[in-house]
Amino acid sequence: MVRIRLRRMGAKKSPYYRIVVTDKRSPRDGRFIEAIGTYNPHTNPETVTLDTVRAEHWLSQGAQASDGAIRILQRAKLVDATGKALPVTPPVVA
Repeated sequence: MVRIRLRRMGAKKSPYYRIVVTDKRSPRDGRFIEAIGTYNPHTNPETVTLDTVRAEHWLSQGAQASDGAIRILQRAKLVDATGKALPVTPPVVA
């Protein structure tokens, strides 16, 4: 099973996180398939960069988000409160 979750980076007591797509069985800071963003909780306001196109792709392929990643993906309007992917509406080309 593929998961979207946070990978801890940074110095001791000063973490920042990469948002990665990984196999569920991999360790938290172990191998990953693709990095799709970053999250820094120490800035004011929190800094989040997210490749929404790749996140939509992985969610459409059946990837499930972890609890921490759900909060970030909710802000980008990609998942609902339970972590289910919201339907993607393609942009209308006139």
